[in-house]
Amino acid sequence: MKRSSFKLYILFIGVILASCSKDFLDRKPLDKISSADYWTNTNDLKLYVNQFYTKFPSHGTGYGGGMFWRDNNSDNLVPRSFNARMNGSWNKPTSGGGWGWTDIRNVNYFLDNYDNVPGDSKDKKSYVGEARFFRAYFYFSLVKQFGDVPWYDHVLQPGAEELYKARDSRNFVIDKILEDLDYAIENLKGSGAQTSMRVTKEVALLFKSRVALFEGTWEKYHEGTDFGVKDANPTKYLDLAATAAKALIDLGTCQIYSDGNTETSYYTLFNKTDYKGVTEVMLWRQYDQDLTLRHNLQRYLQPGAGTALSKDFCDSYLDKEGRPLAVSTFENSYVSLSGMSKDRDPRMRQTLYIPGRVKINNKPNGAADELYERPPIDVAGEDGNMTGLVSCKGMDPDYLQSYSSFQSTTGAIVFRYAEALLNYAEAKAELGTITQADLDISINKLRDRVGMVHLELGAIVADPNWKFPTLSPIINEVRRERRIEFVTTGFRFDDLMRWKAANLFVGKRPRGMMYVGGEFEGKYLDDKGTDLITLGKNINVDENGFIDPYKKALPAGYGFKEDRDYLKPIPTNELTINKNLQQNPGWDK
Repeated sequence: MKRSSFKLYILFIGVILASCSKDFLDRKPLDKISSADYWTNTNDLKLYVNQFYTKFPSHGTGYGGGMFWRDNNSDNLVPRSFNARMNGSWNKPTSGGGWGWTDIRNVNYFLDNYDNVPGDSKDKKSYVGEARFFRAYFYFSLVKQFGDVPWYDHVLQPGAEELYKARDSRNFVIDKILEDLDYAIENLKGSGAQTSMRVTKEVALLFKSRVALFEGTWEKYHEGTDFGVKDANPTKYLDLAATAAKALIDLGTCQIYSDGNTETSYYTLFNKTDYKGVTEVMLWRQYDQDLTLRHNLQRYLQPGAGTALSKDFCDSYLDKEGRPLAVSTFENSYVSLSGMSKDRDPRMRQTLYIPGRVKINNKPNGAADELYERPPIDVAGEDGNMTGLVSCKGMDPDYLQSYSSFQSTTGAIVFRYAEALLNYAEAKAELGTITQADLDISINKLRDRVGMVHLELGAIVADPNWKFPTLSPIINEVRRERRIEFVTTGFRFDDLMRWKAANLFVGKRPRGMMYVGGEFEGKYLDDKGTDLITLGKNINVDENGFIDPYKKALPAGYGFKEDRDYLKPIPTNELTINKNLQQNPGWDK
């Protein structure tokens, strides 16, 4: 894979912040300007808030699979090097480590000053709604990482006494986050009236359901542990999650995307360069060739380089009749990738690279399409694949997207309506109030996209390999659905943490495709006919012939410490500066 240096400036609104004009970039630092310099009209409010949009996830400005590698910290994907957080080898930092307050301070500066601007109160409230949405967004990230954090809702000057206060309880902070989101929901414009690529009322409703679901399940499943929450009330948050998600559903402004073909609709949702008119995609980041706003995504996705799906994830797909793999009556052979994906949930063949799929098309001079032949398990470094189970999610075969470095313009989905449906179903399942009607307006809408049989509440087939055998069948199946629908896009780690589910990977190693006895054994030959694969050297396998990529690196499996690693440590410098801060459980050892 060719490499070159390229400096990419992503601006975001309009054409990735087209409204950030040169005069805006030339302004004084936003937290150092006076009211006379800046707060003169409502356009100043808009320009100020624009800076926060660049904090959303993206496909990056360097090398890699962008937002389709966001599950590299989970049991879904297997990157070249194992994830330190999953392995419990995360070091206690002296500074940084996610403990950052600049973005929150910048939001608070806006909220301290916006009222100086003359103009229509309704317009101002809309931008305040955006700012408060972003404060909620930034604070939620801190709570997920550290649990209890100090809540600040105004700018503090150096030496202020509040800078040295103790942490506020996580549920107090979550309530403040929800207050910010309620203001945003009340004052933001809906998708039909809001400027393109700005946060809307719908996005705020979706995010509220995410925050409340996270907190409700965290409080429920961490109860009685060192990570439990004082005065926990999981039902309160689960109710809020269900209510917010249902409110979004009832608005009717978002619909599940379909290209008209159940065999391709899930696949084509994720590889578009333009999401205008796709209402399932509620907010996205646009790239543009003419403005040199590009990334390197397709250079990694097309050959299947850099990261890989795990066998455990692939095993989670039901068969096409809705039965788990362990009790399916369909033949399922691990000897070939085609065989292991035959007669399964159609999303599997729209996610797993199968030999014969078009890899590159639209080649110059009418050249023939290039077909996918086999996973690059024989290739060293970042151009190789660790398991042979290659994801094609997000892959665009168009030659122009990958013919040289930094030519990709695949859009980056930030918020997707499918999440609201899954949040709703999960919250209702956790509350014990889910009905068939609830499933029909949520999970079954996602299944309809691909022609998968409906999930029937009264006809769930028992799975001897359910990941959560002590929980109800419907909770197990909702969690399965979430894993399958969201794979690669960054939800899985948060889900494992809030469900207190590290036992799914602690002491275990991920596996890949069958190599010994499989379709590709002995097929990796150089031009002299020499086998490029040497077992125990560039490929390790387990006793059943499945690729065992971390066999040497993690002989005892992932070392995540369940009495410590559900939260990250507070940097030691912060504890020295502020004696009122206390370290998170397990990190003082």
